[in-house]
Parts: sequence; C-alpha cells; structure tokens
Amino acid sequence: MKLKTISAIAITLTLFAFKGDKPAYTIYDSKGKESNYDDMLKDAKDADIILFGELHDNPIIHWLEFELTKDVYADKKNNLIMGAEMFEADDQIALTEYLQGKITDKTLKDEVKLWPNYKTDYKPLVEFAKSKHLPFVADNIPRRYANIVYNKGLVKLDSIDPEAKKWMCPLPFKYDAELKCYKEINEAAGEHCNDNLPISQAIKDATMAYFILKNWKQGKTYIHFNGSYHSNYHQGIEWYLKLSNPNLKVFTIGANEQAGLDTLAKDAYKMANYIICTPESMTKTQQ
Repeated sequence: MKLKTISAIAITLTLFAFKGDKPAYTIYDSKGKESNYDDMLKDAKDADIILFGELHDNPIIHWLEFELTKDVYADKKNNLIMGAEMFEADDQIALTEYLQGKITDKTLKDEVKLWPNYKTDYKPLVEFAKSKHLPFVADNIPRRYANIVYNKGLVKLDSIDPEAKKWMCPLPFKYDAELKCYKEINEAAGEHCNDNLPISQAIKDATMAYFILKNWKQGKTYIHFNGSYHSNYHQGIEWYLKLSNPNLKVFTIGANEQAGLDTLAKDAYKMANYIICTPESMTKTQQ
C-alpha cells in the first residue's frame, strides 16, 4: 500500500474517532465562533483584569480556572494577583496568614467562612498562590451585610460599626437598576421579588470591583474568580471597574451549560470575551 494511501486512511480514522467522542467543553468567542484554549489564554495575558466567570458546581470550569491560572503565571510570574468572590473581605487576615504559613490548614477551616466545595474547587487555587508566594484577595462583602441590604434595605448599613464599613465598597455607591444583570433578577423572581434583591447583588459587584482596584497596580495582572452572572455581558463587576477606571483592559470569561456543544446558544452571544460551554448533563461538585 502506498504511503499517501496509508496517510489518508489514518486521517480518516482519526477524524471518525474524534467525531464519535463526547467533548467535555467547547470554547466560543463573543460572536459565537468556535475558538480554543490557546486563543483564550493569549487574550487573557493582555488584560489588566481577568474576570473568570464560573458555574460554582461545574468541575470542568474549575479545572480550566486552575489551568488558566498556571499558564498566566508562567508568563506573568510575580506580577500576578489572585482574588475571588468565594472569600469575604473580613477573612483577609486569616487567609493571608495561611498563605504566609503562619496558620495551619485546620485553623484556616476553623476561622474562615469556606464554601462547601472549597476542598475540591478552590483549595487548589489557594495552594497554588501559596506555593508561588502570590497574593490572594478576599474581595467579597461579608454575607451578613449583603443580607442586611436584602432584608432591611441599603439605608440600614448606615448604622453598622464604622470598622465594618472597611469590608465593603465606599457608601453610598452608584446603582443602575436598568442594567440587564439587575433587571433580570427582578424578572426571575417575579411577584415574589424583594426590591432590595438586585441592590444586594449590586453591592457585591461594587465591593469586588473596589477591592480588585485597591489591590491592582499598573503592570500587574489580576485574575478574579466569580459566578458568571457577576460579570456576564460586561456588566456587574466590570461595570463598576470601568466606572472607576474606564481605561482598564478587562477580559471576561463566561460559562454556559447546554444540551449540545455544536453551536453556542443565541442568548449566550456577547456574554463574555470567551464563553466555555459544557454539557447540561455534566456531573456536579458539592455545594
């Protein structure tokens, strides 16, 4: 058999094999064109701020967060800063003490409000930061204060201890009820919606943006992990970042679960600079 014929058969068999696979994810650009990890990584490296939007219980997204962090670090080294929605600002001291080796893993678990899926999904990121001596910022508002906003209104934050206000964005903060991300919260809740619900979401976004900017410096790259809804459609956190610094280069990654991965769902177009699609049937991590 001729070499060309053998090569043609090999290529055909390879293509057939891939066609029969069940892909774990597909990456699309904002216009719905299929892309790849290398392109996403290349664009991420050019950003000041990377907002990696995740689905909290999706193992593929968590894996790609870790992979992207390692690959961005390989390029940026100590110019990389890490931060996450999953850590509240009043836990910063304990988190930093752990990163510096001053307290044990057990003490961290006892002292910090860790999410139920910390061990599988967020500990690898924290341990990476620790091993590379990178800062990891706890940049979310303490949940108890977001709950005060939800249950009693923003005005009730005026009466909390001044020290506690250090753990949130400066008050008063700008809120635009017409932004898609906040209008959709009202629409989803329907007649059961509490008018304070989108405001409690907004103060989380504003606080995360505030601490991102407080810890970012020119020439650094800040990679931030948050629920995809906090940065979808270049709103939420990004809106607050650009409000403070319109010249920031913000790069967003979104996450979307679909029945099939052959095309990007129409409602996911423009969700982010890149959208990672995974199957709806993907098994979940503990929450």
